[in-house]
Amino acid sequence: MLIGCPTEIKPQEFRVGMTPAAAMEAVRHGHEVVIQTGAGTGAGFADADYVAAGARMADTAEEIFSTADMIVKVKEPQAVERAMLREDQLLFTYLHLAPDPEQTHDLLKSGATCIAYETVTDARGGLPLLAPMSEVAGRLAPQVGAYTLQKANGGRGVLLGGVPGVGPAKVAVIGGGVVGTHAARIAAGMGADVTVLDMSLDRMRYLDDAFGSVFRTRYASSGNTAELVAEADLVIGAVLVPGAAAPKLVSRAQLSTMKPGAAIVDVAIDQGGCFETSRATTHADPIYDVDGIMHYCVANMPGAVARTSTIALGNATMPFMIALANKGWREACLADPHLRNGLNVHAGKLTYAAVGEALNLASVDPSSILAA
Repeated sequence: MLIGCPTEIKPQEFRVGMTPAAAMEAVRHGHEVVIQTGAGTGAGFADADYVAAGARMADTAEEIFSTADMIVKVKEPQAVERAMLREDQLLFTYLHLAPDPEQTHDLLKSGATCIAYETVTDARGGLPLLAPMSEVAGRLAPQVGAYTLQKANGGRGVLLGGVPGVGPAKVAVIGGGVVGTHAARIAAGMGADVTVLDMSLDRMRYLDDAFGSVFRTRYASSGNTAELVAEADLVIGAVLVPGAAAPKLVSRAQLSTMKPGAAIVDVAIDQGGCFETSRATTHADPIYDVDGIMHYCVANMPGAVARTSTIALGNATMPFMIALANKGWREACLADPHLRNGLNVHAGKLTYAAVGEALNLASVDPSSILAA
């Protein structure tokens, strides 16, 4: 199979879909790999690294899209890339379709087969291709939250960890999954007073057993959420419904209960965000003000630490990429039900029910596609 990896063109996206190690592994399995010139530069990988791994370089994305059997990326394809997708071509990347009707319609129109990293599952019910970026984004969230709280950025001018004689910032983390756990760990490590909200008693028991008094947990009822949001200097949104639009858990009206200059970091923005006032921003212009509350809603937070993120993502995606290349997407999905859960679009049909529900579009069971 010919596997192609173009340069990411989303603003301030420095990650790359394949590391030289992944390219070498694909070549070792008998596949041909073509990488766009300069694709790895933002993550610290030179063209020579890919050539040494056995890949060849292409000057343009057009060459890659016109020849590759499988396109491997990081972020969802942008409009110009979607226009280059071909029928019977395989796209393997993050898609986040639920809040993005334009992308969804373009992918359906393309006729391509699209497997989304964020809906591939594992035997424990986890999301193994989303987890590495959730870990990165979770660990970044307190860091960017602390930056957003600085007075020069419109924030309250509160130091996350405080100093002797001055108490620490109060941080509320909504969601105790991968993002929330890592965010709480780092925020607590920075000295903040941290509370994690979650609706799963089992998850809260796990967090209590694993972290003890490092941070507190509270049940995520509407009342508890409203109380903690009102008290917080920083609120981190870390809620995920796999493949679906994120639920809106904090309304605009609730902003009036918050402290002036408090900060919100919405890590769920890729799925539409979990605050009513969230809208996607970029690393170039990450922060905006709504009713005196500072919002940080960058849709590709891990791109800020591109090398760490690229290597972590490559470690996770490589085995699935090799399976798709070795067996073809149909046989690979038949052999692995967890990979099959990543199938979102095929030949003009939507194959992920949660996306259909979010966008009011008809969807089909992927099993019917595989059986055809």
